[in-house]
Amino acid sequence: MTAARLDEIDRKILAELQADGRMTNVELARRVGISAPPCLRRVRALEEMGYIRGYHADIDARELGFEVQVFAMVRLVSQSERDLSAFEALACEWPLVRECHMLNGEIDFILKCVSPDLTSFQRFLTEKLTAAPNVASVKTSLVIRCAKDEPGVPFEVVEERAAALG
Repeated sequence: MTAARLDEIDRKILAELQADGRMTNVELARRVGISAPPCLRRVRALEEMGYIRGYHADIDARELGFEVQVFAMVRLVSQSERDLSAFEALACEWPLVRECHMLNGEIDFILKCVSPDLTSFQRFLTEKLTAAPNVASVKTSLVIRCAKDEPGVPFEVVEERAAALG
């Protein structure tokens, strides 16, 4: 199902939950302009359809001692589906890897990694990542600062597209 098939209330529910996933169903219903029972039914339906994948706290990694954030660009020797899947499975096992995206172009994967310090990251880089099967090369970039870190989707664009289609 595409976003165009969601009605305005469903889109409002998604936008509100993206902004604050901890609000009560009663508060959510008030914000979207419906009563609580149908609101809860809609939320459950959105979960079942896969629009809502889960609810998460936004944890400050630095407050927990993860001072280093690195993007690692990984090029593989072979890009067969079997080798791509094997690398993805391996990346999913590494705790320091928080995101893994397969890319089109010169780089096969970009990994977002966090680490308590540079020594820990260097150990991961040399003992795990560059030593992994099928890894041809790894280039890393240390994050100096983050100007924007906004999860989710821009609901302003969702609403513009819905209006254009409707």
